[in-house]
Formats: sequence, C-alpha cells, structure tokens
Amino acid sequence: MKIALYARYSSDNQRDESIEDQLRLCRLHAEKQGWTVADSYTDRAISGASLLRPGIQELISDAMRGKFAVVLAEAMDRLSRDQEDIAGLFKRMAFAGVRIVTLGRRRHASPRRTEGHDERPVLEGLGRQDATRLARSRRGRKVRRRTLLRL
Repeated sequence: MKIALYARYSSDNQRDESIEDQLRLCRLHAEKQGWTVADSYTDRAISGASLLRPGIQELISDAMRGKFAVVLAEAMDRLSRDQEDIAGLFKRMAFAGVRIVTLGRRRHASPRRTEGHDERPVLEGLGRQDATRLARSRRGRKVRRRTLLRL
C-alpha cells in the first residue's frame, strides 16, 4: 500500500532534526506494516493553527490525485492544531479514499511506541459530541424563548 508521510514543527525553538525524527519514526512504522512510502511532506517553522501551509496543501492536492492510500503522521497535532481544520482534512481525505493514521497520542509518541492509530473513530466521536451539544443548545434556546414569551 502506498502512503504519504507528514511532519511539521512550528517554532524557532525547534530544529530541522524534529522533522527528521518524525519522519524516521513514521518510516519505521511503515516498514513494520509493509507499506511503501510514496512521498513525504513537511512544513518547517510554521504554526499548525492553519492549513495554509505549503506542505499540507501539497499533501491534500496529491491525495485528491490518488497518489497514496494512507497519510501517516507522528500525531494528530502535526497535521493541525485546529479541530475544524482536522475535521475538514478528514472529510477531504475520506472523499479521496485516503485514511489518516498517527503513531499515537502526542504525549505517548516515542521510538518505543509506534503501533499506530486510525484516527477516524476519534473524529466520528467528536462529530457525535458536537451534534449532541448542538441539539442541547437548540433545545435550550427554544425553552428560553417559550419562557420569555410567557412573561
């Protein structure tokens, strides 16, 4: 299976070695899975607060062209730190038939822990939570409106 690797670091406090370390861990995992790395995408010294980064934009574009079946990153926050952007990225990847996999939760990522996690269930759970929260919020507004109308 062809995959793409993505790595990013965000500040001047970090160094290019951070990117190389992330890619090394991802390559080790890909090798264990028997996956073929089609390409690597990186963003150096760019915040993850937005998807307006050259590396992630190229990754999205290549995913839409069918260049790979999986995106592998060290952690979800390497792809983006914004939940809305993550949801949009998952939607685009799903449309392209591409799965997003991470090595693990950020606080646990280490060379010894590289079993990999498919992040779809997490996103689906967040979507259900958001839908529930939205329904409660709408219900609450209706109750408040009715209460105000009675006054």
